[in-house]
Amino acid sequence: MATPDGPDAPPEFDTTQPTIARVYDALLGGKDNFAADREGAALYLKYVPDAGRCAIENREALVKGVQYLVRSAGIDQFLDIGSGLPTQKNTHQAAQEINPDAKVAYVDNDPIVLAHGRALLATNNSTIVVTADLKEPEGILENKEVQTHLDFTRPIALMIVGIHMHFHDDEQPDEWVRTIMDKLVPGSYLFITDFVDTGEPLQKGMEQAGLESLGNGWIRTPERIKEHFLGLPLVPPGLDFLARWFPEDPEADVPDAEDLQPYQRILMAGIAKKS
Repeated sequence: MATPDGPDAPPEFDTTQPTIARVYDALLGGKDNFAADREGAALYLKYVPDAGRCAIENREALVKGVQYLVRSAGIDQFLDIGSGLPTQKNTHQAAQEINPDAKVAYVDNDPIVLAHGRALLATNNSTIVVTADLKEPEGILENKEVQTHLDFTRPIALMIVGIHMHFHDDEQPDEWVRTIMDKLVPGSYLFITDFVDTGEPLQKGMEQAGLESLGNGWIRTPERIKEHFLGLPLVPPGLDFLARWFPEDPEADVPDAEDLQPYQRILMAGIAKKS
């Protein structure tokens, strides 16, 4: 039997090399990963024994951010880049349980995400998955499925959750994000989480794990992370550690940063609004 070509052709992927999406899936306890990915996850656990809990906190922060964007900011369109595999509650689930009409376009450069996502979302007409790369932002903006699914004349939330750390500053990832944000109308939002560097040993361990397992994964100072938001104003409570970050309740009684567990001081989150 001939193998089909075109958009319905089965995706090709290399199972001998770990990928960000599949290592993350392994850390979250998912099943859509291979031996190389589990070896990559093991390296993270070697340097950061609570790396799995970091991954879970990052996913919980994603849900908190989406809930804020839908419920408080009134956003009903999401462009989620580097979405990964749907091991736990995803953007479309967090958004659509509040607004069933919310539309989500997932973008990832791992073909297995496309294969798994399309199978999972076959009956969800409000959510699509496409294979594309943040390194080529014009390709995302020009993707016909994305253009058809999202209305770029209305506000969109651009989600770059847990992705910046995988690009070195020399690659100028902020410019890729700027290219997309420049195409979004006022009232749109930018949601980011990133590895942080406040001088703690475990943070350096996370960086070492990424470099050894994936060849990437750099930590950055809070000041540098704020630059990811392209000068756009951050909504309260601004940029903070995930366990202290509650955009729907910015005045929540949260623990002091020094009282957090070391693994809880590895990631920060923030949301900015385009005026």
